Amino acid sequence: MCNLYSLARSQDEIRRTFAVGRDEAGNLPPLPGIFPDQMAPVVYAADGERVLTMMRWGFPPPPKVGMQPVTNVRNVASPYWRPWLKPAHRCLVPVTSFSEYADTKPRKTPVWFALDESRPLFAFAGIWRSWTGVRRPKRDEPVEEEHRLFSFLTTEANGVVGPVHPKAMPVLLTNAKEWRTWLEAPAEEALRLQRPLPDEMMAEVARGPRQDEIEG
Repeated sequence: MCNLYSLARSQDEIRRTFAVGRDEAGNLPPLPGIFPDQMAPVVYAADGERVLTMMRWGFPPPPKVGMQPVTNVRNVASPYWRPWLKPAHRCLVPVTSFSEYADTKPRKTPVWFALDESRPLFAFAGIWRSWTGVRRPKRDEPVEEEHRLFSFLTTEANGVVGPVHPKAMPVLLTNAKEWRTWLEAPAEEALRLQRPLPDEMMAEVARGPRQDEIEG
């Protein structure tokens, strides 16, 4: 389960790479460590253009599954997830690297994966929704608020991620054709992208730190 990723490219590069027509993200600094329930940028389609905006990471869980926000979605056949797989609720989650934890002692070790050592931009295959409830309360009396939330799809692990986390890896989208398919295509076509990235298209790039920054 991927619960840590980074976005270490400039806001201008994100806009250019994902052909963003409208930027609502404000001033976006590098984000070398993004954790569940934090705000992070996503790209979605609205009114015929792509919009860059901030959303909070983690969907509300299905009924009777506890209270933890759901950060990764694998079972897209579930009726709970089906409404959010329509084009209007799909998004791209910009990423430069993601982490899985190696089961080392005395504590687990973050292992970072990217397309290559230079950390080019790619995207997770995301979904988003509006939701009213309490998230990250900082008040004495938390109140319900409206949030925009995102999560992203996972699939079986490939040969690069598998030795560290054999159960799953995020769905990685790496080019303009895949980004367009994920945002626009019917669900049956878009969900064909739920597959592991070929081993030769990615690499382990760091081990140990809880943040992944681009040097230089």
